[in-house]
Order: sequence, then C-alpha cells, then structure tokens
Amino acid sequence: MRELILLRHAHAEPAGTGQADLDRPLSSVGLAEAEAAGKWLKEHKLLPDCVLCSPARRTRETLEAVLGITGYAEQKLEDGVYEATPGALFGLVSDRADVERLLVVGHNPGLEQFVPFLTDGTSSDYRGMPPGSIAVLTFEGAIEPGAAKLTQFWWP
Repeated sequence: MRELILLRHAHAEPAGTGQADLDRPLSSVGLAEAEAAGKWLKEHKLLPDCVLCSPARRTRETLEAVLGITGYAEQKLEDGVYEATPGALFGLVSDRADVERLLVVGHNPGLEQFVPFLTDGTSSDYRGMPPGSIAVLTFEGAIEPGAAKLTQFWWP
C-alpha cells in the first residue's frame, strides 16, 4: 500500500507592504501548529520517505518545524506545488510513484481540491483544509483520480 500525506502550511503572517506572497513567514501561532503537526505525524508513525515542498517561505518553515520533530527525510523544493491545481499536483505525485510514503507541503485551494480529486475523481466538491492540517490518503493499486481512500484527517 502506498500513502500520500498532504500538509497545508501553518498560519502565516499577512504580507507586509511590498512583500511578495512567497516571502510570508509563519506567525508564532503557525510555528506552534507546525510543531503540533510534526508531533502528530510522529505519534502516528507517519514518517515520510520523501517530501515535495512549495518554495514559499511559510511552507519551508512548516516543513522545517515538522522535520525537527519527525527527523530527516529526502526533500525537494518543487516550484510546481505553489499555486498548483489538482491536475498539477497529480502530475507531481505521479512522478514520485516509486516513493512508498510521500509528503506534499503546499497551499489551498490546491490541496483542499486535490483530496476529493483523489478520493472521488472530482475537484469541485471539497470541505477545506485549515492551516497546519494533514490529510492521509492510501492507494491499494494505481495512483489515479478516485482511487485513494482518505484514512486520516487532522488539524491543530
């Protein structure tokens, strides 16, 4: 069985005047949320074999806090995760079909639309992913739309 873990970045500071969205850091609340996400992953023995992370500062800081708790994992900053559609995320995940447990650290609305895309084959009906939340999906066979089962969902 293959697992895909989706982690939405934790709460970030609002953009300052002239600050690019990519440069927004985590807030103090966000740092606590990211650490809680790391603890939850470790407690549930959901340690990733590989991580794809958006290059945005808030996602990188979320990942850093998580890995500070769970321990090191192979990681790659992936430009395609930032502002990704479900289709783009599907392509990135499909390219890593060799990984047993993949963690993707990204953003909404892409992540919250990606969950129903994988479980139901549609991205039009979604319930949301709060900052710092985690969705764990499993695949029994091929990685394709509608083939996953949402096995766990957590938020801080």
